[in-house]
Amino acid sequence: MKSCIPICACLFSLLLIACGGKEEKKEDGFSVTRTKTEQKSESTAPVTDEVPASKRVILDEKGVGQIKSLTLDPTIDTAMAEAGAAIFKTNCTACHKPYKRFIGPSFDGILERRSPEWIMNMILDPQLMVEQDRCAKDLLVEFNGAAMANQNLTVEQSRSILEYFRTL
Repeated sequence: MKSCIPICACLFSLLLIACGGKEEKKEDGFSVTRTKTEQKSESTAPVTDEVPASKRVILDEKGVGQIKSLTLDPTIDTAMAEAGAAIFKTNCTACHKPYKRFIGPSFDGILERRSPEWIMNMILDPQLMVEQDRCAKDLLVEFNGAAMANQNLTVEQSRSILEYFRTL
């Protein structure tokens, strides 16, 4: 029993020494300390000068689908454009905005980058276009795999949307 008291006192003092002496400063909020690591050039993605699909100009391609040829009247049919705007508003605005990129590409200046046939074929059967048209495949990749939904529109409805695009 006599040796138990000095041993306990010794252990207690060691415990005090081990736990004491450090003073932690508590800071308000949250902070993270990061260090920059350099990556090897082999692991970085290759830099290409390729134009993204949404900006690519392919006026000579008609796409894949039922629209093989289409001639646009030099004047815009305002009644058809208004009908196209209404169809666009109800069917397309969940993914497309006319003047900015959203889930899908914007249509600002689309007729300067795509042929009317390509646009109508994409509206009428987006799945077929993604399967067989290179630019449509590239758009799918560019927009993170967000495939365009087939809205089951008629040729007349898609033509109205095209006429609406001419007003943008």
